[in-house]
Amino acid sequence: MSTPALAFDSTTFRRTLGMFATGITVITARASDGSLIGLTVNSFNSVSLDPPLIVWSLGNSSGARAALEQCEYYAVNVLAVDQQALSNLFASKVADRFADVLWEPGLGGAPLLAGCCAVFEVRNRQRIAGGDHQIFIGEVERCERSEREPLLYFNGAYRTLAGG
Repeated sequence: MSTPALAFDSTTFRRTLGMFATGITVITARASDGSLIGLTVNSFNSVSLDPPLIVWSLGNSSGARAALEQCEYYAVNVLAVDQQALSNLFASKVADRFADVLWEPGLGGAPLLAGCCAVFEVRNRQRIAGGDHQIFIGEVERCERSEREPLLYFNGAYRTLAGG
């Protein structure tokens, strides 16, 4: 049985997905060799309240994929409105992304970034192959929040809340 041709291309699909406003997170972890991992992710969401589960995805071609699959813990740092530079830094190819970043160690040594509007400390539970991405499901063991306004991404650009 043949698969019908799609009525859209990958660019159209990506641009259409961009119409869904998301928060911006930086996923951080400590690799088994002790090195720090950090990357910008906006594919973050809740799965379950009991147990407390979250989900996010990572491209199969990511250089951080193996280390993130193997780590016991990682952190999801939800960026605040004034942290656009952090989002850009952790989305870049800069070798030492943590050089000038304030952070403290969380569970498993995962870096908890300063100034975020929320931080989740997560036990790495499950990974599922999903097309050109790996889907990570994790169990939240600790979390905290502040009243800071979040950094948002919509239609290919950073945004802020209006009228809060």
